[in-house]
Amino acid sequence: MVKIKPLPNDVVQLIAAGEVIDSLGAVVRELAENAIDAGATRIGIEINPNLWKIRVIDNGCGMDLDDLELCATPHSTSKIGDRHDLAHIASLGFRGEALYSIAQVANLNIASCTAGDTGYLLKAYQEDISTASLHPMSVGSIVTVDRLFENFPVRRNALPSLSQQLKTIQQIIHHLALCYPHITWQVGKNNQPWFQVSAGETALDILPQLLKAIAPNDLIYRRFTSAELELLAPDCAIELVLGLPDRCHRHQPDWLKLAVNGRIVKFPVLENTIIKAFYRTLPRDRHPVCFAHLHLPPHQIDWNRHPAKSEIYLQHQDRWQETIKEAIAKALRLSEASLPKLENQRVLNLMVAAEPRAEYSVATKPKTAVETEPETKQSTTINIDLKVIGQSRNTYILVEHEAGIWLVEQHIAHERALFEQLQEQWQIIPNPTPIILGNLTAKQLEQLTENLGLSLESFGENLWKVNTIPAALQTYPDLEAALLELADGGNIDTAQAAIACRTAVKNGTPLTQEKMRDIIQQWQQTKNPHTCPHGRPIYLSLEETSLYRFFRRHWVLGKSHGITESKPPK
Repeated sequence: MVKIKPLPNDVVQLIAAGEVIDSLGAVVRELAENAIDAGATRIGIEINPNLWKIRVIDNGCGMDLDDLELCATPHSTSKIGDRHDLAHIASLGFRGEALYSIAQVANLNIASCTAGDTGYLLKAYQEDISTASLHPMSVGSIVTVDRLFENFPVRRNALPSLSQQLKTIQQIIHHLALCYPHITWQVGKNNQPWFQVSAGETALDILPQLLKAIAPNDLIYRRFTSAELELLAPDCAIELVLGLPDRCHRHQPDWLKLAVNGRIVKFPVLENTIIKAFYRTLPRDRHPVCFAHLHLPPHQIDWNRHPAKSEIYLQHQDRWQETIKEAIAKALRLSEASLPKLENQRVLNLMVAAEPRAEYSVATKPKTAVETEPETKQSTTINIDLKVIGQSRNTYILVEHEAGIWLVEQHIAHERALFEQLQEQWQIIPNPTPIILGNLTAKQLEQLTENLGLSLESFGENLWKVNTIPAALQTYPDLEAALLELADGGNIDTAQAAIACRTAVKNGTPLTQEKMRDIIQQWQQTKNPHTCPHGRPIYLSLEETSLYRFFRRHWVLGKSHGITESKPPK
């Protein structure tokens, strides 16, 4: 049964732009996407850049003889059939021009086989398409592109260097691997292994393979459905892989990736939304590690806007901005679901260096129920059972939970809590204590009055009386110094961060048990509990698994000490 058919003329006229094969990367992209559309779970790519040759091998469903003879003809595809299908695209390819376009600039050989059939081989160059011949092989396809742009020397010379093209190819494959984590990729260069991406369950299994400096414990993965975020349609979902702000971030926004229905896209508005969602959680001039994948009904997306399909039109854009922001906030909160993944790698490295090699097993405690979250869309926290057990060096609050111990730095934990309170409840009140400021510059006056909303009046030459102050500073002992610091600051957000830092409990201060509990409870309710407003990590995690490994507690010994387990660990 023929699946590939030529598109009607009215559909061809509606297609915004044809395929443009302008580089080695474009060939790899089109062939890899065809393999994914064919249901492949293993894709092998061999690149010989000096020979301008590419081979892509996949274990997809393959093509029968009738489909093979049509696949390299113009506007022939199995993805769509009429003009109405353009509004419901559910595949990576749909224009039916990729193989035809490649054949216009290179020698194209396609060998393919379907289940229960004999394989066939087709050769094509420009309009010359051979008759398919028998080619026994396993189910799947082998596409070889040779002598690319050989008869187009001007195009070859206009391309970036081969090394730059190889970087582009690597990025294309990385993007596809993130969107389709179930696929194994094996990539060779000049007949030598280049890199491999092993299959996983989610993008959380893929990203550490692409960024070697990042460990899986530095990341969190969350998938939100329509029921959790009140999405626009019941079949919508959002997948997030986020770098924990206290553990991994980048000098450039090069690992902020947004995908829609299986394809990385350029969408500056949504990308800026992601950056803003991490605001005041990262150190200065650092950018988040984030992969966000939106799964939407096909009719909400218009892919027919760009030859590379990297720019799209998305319905309800404003709504998706709010949804993405809410999803990131929910993913970053403290919750019992995230506890097993909060192992601190630095502590583990020290322990591994200190202990001899041995096989250990850990008896884990049964999990308790998570405290019910109030049913309100504004809520972004889930309480977990944290027990304050003491203070160390008048600086760190020792907190115990069911999976281990945290050392919480008291000043920055309190600073984070106060900062978010100021953001939600910024209030200017009359100044109960007369304060006179002198020698303020015009910029400082503008900062205090226009940006922060304080009331100042002239009180003589180069002197100003402060009539109103931020409510958070009303009991601060050195109000004049605080106001001068605010006068030198930036926007109101910067001022709030400065006030939170000044008014938070100082390190070196002995705290009562009640005060420590109060700080921990406030911090626990914050939206961004991993870092302070300046991006410093708030807590050091020492999980029970690390303790057992370090003290070499065998499971039998654990049972003898009252720690039970239903069976020996594997």
